[in-house]
Amino acid sequence: MLPAEPKIFHGRDSELADILKLFRQGTPRIAILGAGGMGKTSLARTVVHHEEVTTKYHGNQFFVTCDTASSGPELASLIGAHLGLKPGKDLTQAVLQHFSSGPPSLLILDNLETVWEPVESREEIEEFLSLLTDINSLALMIIMRGAEKPSKVQWTRPFLQPLPPLAQDAAQKMFIDIADDKHSMDEINQVLRLTDNMPLSISLLAHLVDTEGCKEILSRWEIEKTSLISDGHDKKSNLELSISLSLSSPRIASTPQAQDLLALLSMLPDGLSDVELKQTKFPITDIFGCKATLLRTALAYTDGHKRLKVLVPIREYMRKLFPPTDQMIQPMFRHFHELLESYSATGGTRPGTGPIDRITSNYTNIQNVLQNCLRTDHPNIVDVAYCA
Repeated sequence: MLPAEPKIFHGRDSELADILKLFRQGTPRIAILGAGGMGKTSLARTVVHHEEVTTKYHGNQFFVTCDTASSGPELASLIGAHLGLKPGKDLTQAVLQHFSSGPPSLLILDNLETVWEPVESREEIEEFLSLLTDINSLALMIIMRGAEKPSKVQWTRPFLQPLPPLAQDAAQKMFIDIADDKHSMDEINQVLRLTDNMPLSISLLAHLVDTEGCKEILSRWEIEKTSLISDGHDKKSNLELSISLSLSSPRIASTPQAQDLLALLSMLPDGLSDVELKQTKFPITDIFGCKATLLRTALAYTDGHKRLKVLVPIREYMRKLFPPTDQMIQPMFRHFHELLESYSATGGTRPGTGPIDRITSNYTNIQNVLQNCLRTDHPNIVDVAYCA
């Protein structure tokens, strides 16, 4: 059985058109990537029910959720169950034979990162995917958290980029479809700012607004933060669970200080440039390796100015449960202290000068760091007051 087609679906017209174009051109191998809660599965569900796809494959579409598999044989067993194959110890060859001798088919593997990420199973999963894509009549679509595709597969070009947050108009439409249009657009936009237009966050907050109203939810967020939308029992109804799954990625475990960098970024809404990552002298051994890990797992992203940033829901989650240590904050404070001293020394009156541009790029970052340091027990409280 296929999962139902999404009833509320906005803002992915471009990605949907790109995917359908690949299907028109032949038998595609597509990876839908992105952060948890970004709507990857919804996009795949829309594709599998699209008229062009159902016409091309005549009911031979198979949508397999992989989050219970921990090895290649277990993944093959899950696929075999969808194909109606007789259970066995290892159905790899049976699955390959079924698709090789059968009609043109589409296989969608959802949550594939669960079985692909662990180092001990990655090679056999990539080998299995490679064997699947050797079958000319089999189209393959995988759905994975992060921004990294499995190797050993010749993915169809052009590659689909990791899904970004929704555009503002699409986020508004999604919110109104759930919570109705009885709320003012100003209030709706205030709520949307808490989500950074991440579809899962929009859905969860909109359902709360539908019963409690915008003002009540905005007030509750000030106290509860991401806990407000984390009462569900699975990653589709619990934002904190969805984020924690990304944090538990073996890719994060293999780069432990990546979580330290993520914690620091949680208090820096303006993000950090590569120059700042290098010059600030954080106590991180391989800071650019940590940056790469955060990008690969889609826990962070780079904006149009090439600054490393984190979405609001992830920032709030980290600040509540894994706040940055003073050891991480102090180098940032020293960097801003030197920047403000430089600004003061030059008079700071000419727009376009170095210090002004760097302060502008870090304005909210500086505010947050100073608020963190403005306490009587801070060892540099005089310098903190000077910076403020």
